[in-house]
Amino acid sequence: MAGWNADTAAGPIGAGSVTLVEGSSFCISASNGDIQADRPHGLFVADVRILSILRLTVDGQALEPLTAEIKEPYRATFVARIPRSDGYADSPLIVERLREVGAGLQEQLTVHNYSQEPAECLIVLEIGADYADLFEVKEARIRRQWEERREADDGMLTIRGSWQDVRKGTVIHLPGADISGNTIQYRVSVPAHGQWRTVLTVLPTGDGVQAPAFAHSEGASLSPRDRRHREWVAKIPVLQVANRSVERTLRRSYDDLGALRIEDPDHPERVVVAAGAPWFMTLFGRDSLWASVMAMPVDPSLALGTLQTLADRQGTVVDPMTEEEPGKILHEVRLDVSSGLSLGGKSNYYGSVDATPLFLMVLGAVSRWGFAADTIKALLPHADRALDWIVNYGDKDGDGFVEYQRLNDQGLINQGWKDSWDGINFADGSLAEPPIALCEVQAYVYVAYLSRAWLAYDAGDMALGDSLTDRAARLKKQFNEQFWIPERGYYAIALDGRKRQVDACASNMGHCLLQGLIDEDKAPQVAAHLMSPEMFSGWGVRTLASNMGAYNPASYHNGSVWPHDNAIIVAGLLRYGFVAEAQRIATGMMDAAEFSDGRLPELFCGFSRDHLATPVPYPTACSPQAWAATAPIQIVSSLMRYDPVVSAGGVWLDPVLPESFGDLHISNAPLGNGRITIDIADSVPSVEGLPTGMALHRGHRPWMSELVEEAVRRRGNSRPASNPHR
Repeated sequence: MAGWNADTAAGPIGAGSVTLVEGSSFCISASNGDIQADRPHGLFVADVRILSILRLTVDGQALEPLTAEIKEPYRATFVARIPRSDGYADSPLIVERLREVGAGLQEQLTVHNYSQEPAECLIVLEIGADYADLFEVKEARIRRQWEERREADDGMLTIRGSWQDVRKGTVIHLPGADISGNTIQYRVSVPAHGQWRTVLTVLPTGDGVQAPAFAHSEGASLSPRDRRHREWVAKIPVLQVANRSVERTLRRSYDDLGALRIEDPDHPERVVVAAGAPWFMTLFGRDSLWASVMAMPVDPSLALGTLQTLADRQGTVVDPMTEEEPGKILHEVRLDVSSGLSLGGKSNYYGSVDATPLFLMVLGAVSRWGFAADTIKALLPHADRALDWIVNYGDKDGDGFVEYQRLNDQGLINQGWKDSWDGINFADGSLAEPPIALCEVQAYVYVAYLSRAWLAYDAGDMALGDSLTDRAARLKKQFNEQFWIPERGYYAIALDGRKRQVDACASNMGHCLLQGLIDEDKAPQVAAHLMSPEMFSGWGVRTLASNMGAYNPASYHNGSVWPHDNAIIVAGLLRYGFVAEAQRIATGMMDAAEFSDGRLPELFCGFSRDHLATPVPYPTACSPQAWAATAPIQIVSSLMRYDPVVSAGGVWLDPVLPESFGDLHISNAPLGNGRITIDIADSVPSVEGLPTGMALHRGHRPWMSELVEEAVRRRGNSRPASNPHR
């Protein structure tokens, strides 16, 4: 996942940094709670840094951090002490900062005095707002200098910024503070064995900005974020796993997914998944589609909201600057138009080759889950426009494969999920030249054809169904002829601009397993390569094998380990019957989560588990990040082999959970218009509360190719499906 300027990587936010997130707002600070201007810190609302400095000193001393505990994804307590000026080690003064992020920030500041004498303290706050664009901060290149004006009025400081004709503002409520110029101070006496407390609130100014309610620890009231969180918890499954570590990881995934939900500004009833904190708290085509489809067992409505929101922003014209094309699904939305300065001030960028076929894949998945027929029908015109893009714009040379080449020199060089500039390379390490046809993109196109065919058959449109089924069959045959490297025993990651096989051994072919694009006779060799010591680090499958020329365990895409990539590979291995291999990856992933408080980051380094005993963090990894948060959900539901097809009146469940996971109990799981309870004890499943007309089936779920085959049979059409076994 990368932003518009992906060829310049983000600077590390730093060890010990704390990120709080709620919707499209987030805050990054040091472990003592301070926000420092010389670091990629700040309070960001709608992609703008409305607070760039928040530094607290007591008697001239900076706070010495003791701990920072994230209570919810949007709330944390920072505990620090004030160093003594006389050189003695222990200080009687402890500072607590209870911080909550919403459409702004509120901090409850408490100074505790553990001495037997009152403490006279001078508390000074330094506050600044530079209104930097998110990308300027991420890349440590602040280009614009805003003119600043400050106004102080009875415990309130207003900072106003202007740049050209753009105006921004921040208001800080500081009851009881003495505000003079740039200095904000409190002179207080903290009683012996007592405490002093105040509350500061930071909000963006502007039309329609209301002061959000924030909860305090001494109050019984809930903040809007607490209420939103409670509503989320009430609608998602309740989980119990015998293995407490696995349970903690799944619950952390649920919490992070809840915090990464953002509303479509034009349709507040639609909730979508932002890509990840800190830098991608916005809608991404690829990331949001993958995250929402992996989260369907938790909340299927996220996938529907994501589809509807992306459909509204589907491409209509050819625009080389934004890489928009008719029918194309966007790569990234930015909330503040100034973010799009490099793209002519546009807020949508379309430089993604895979978001469009993934849109069709997710529509096919959503249609399994029992949404109203009219809801699915309303998306079909968008699905057909997406198909038109695949055929007319995606397949640039008409050879049957979808490829990419950026339309301007500001766009992303690589436009698949490995979208760093050096992400696609040959075995010798040399870079592939565009136009590039990625192996996994062909798999997404394959399932896109089948998904739309299934919907066509369901609606009685036999001609369209037959046409797309034929397309899928041709693509599968062609792919296995042209991407397979017989002497290596694996698939090329891509074909380059000269139709040469880009012969690096990479994780991408695992995505082809999941979609069923790989011939049955070739799958054992693919599985063996994915699980080889060169590919499997002990924690997960690397993005690139360690014997490849471009391998670097501490790179973004050339040897690192990505949880979402591994979740897809687990599902793909299970599809082809490689249960032990899938369990091994699943166990490694859950073990890795243990080292980061149950939260899997966007990626971690690819060092071998035999070499280093703990997963090595990647310095700029997003955390929480949507498809990393949903990876444990995908892994466990894949191992449960759980999937409903409401229209077929069935729920499939045939668990192969690792023995170390133990028994599983899930209640309040969404299905159609109801809720079910799932129990897996000694690998034996049972379900309670199935809606009328629904039955529980053992065995593998029906894949899209099988649903197409069944639809053909049901309509009395004797034509064979594209792939009856997969």
